[in-house]
Amino acid sequence: MANKQILMLVGDYVEDYEAMAPLQILKTFGHEVATVCPGKSPGDTVATAIHDFDGDQTYSEKPGHRFAVTADFDAIDVTKFDALVIPGGRAPEYLRLNEKVLELVRHFFDTNKPVAAVCHGPQILAAAGVLKGRQCSCYPACSPEVTLTGGQYIEPAETMDSAHVDGNLVTAPAWPAHPAWMRAFVNLLDQA
Repeated sequence: MANKQILMLVGDYVEDYEAMAPLQILKTFGHEVATVCPGKSPGDTVATAIHDFDGDQTYSEKPGHRFAVTADFDAIDVTKFDALVIPGGRAPEYLRLNEKVLELVRHFFDTNKPVAAVCHGPQILAAAGVLKGRQCSCYPACSPEVTLTGGQYIEPAETMDSAHVDGNLVTAPAWPAHPAWMRAFVNLLDQA
């Protein structure tokens, strides 16, 4: 497998596991991962949140760690990257309001490069208008956004550990899906 240049889009209150675990998994395979956040510079950090399934009607949110930003969002050249990772958490709900974020996402779809999105990450895909005619898994609370933008929501396994592949797009409902989600994404990277 050739080493790839991967861009990871994060923001304050990104889900801790959904940023850190994929970063570590991809680095284990020898890939280079640049982490970016609008309004932050290399050396800055974003706050993370740990979402857990405690038996309530929705997930709980606990304080996470600081997650390092390693590249300058305003200076990145997306053409230099082979793939994109979009973790979930609360960050996607406001990142999707940034037009440059949406343009960045559209680039990866226009060029058919691998994209991995998990949990609330598909909120950004929906806002970018790239889900029409596509199948997409996500956290169930985000499913209306998938369908309202012309996508087909793929319901996750009851254990939230499933992933779905549709062409260049790999999606999953939450961090319990990391093994399936990252396995599918690494396979796409190997084929790209």
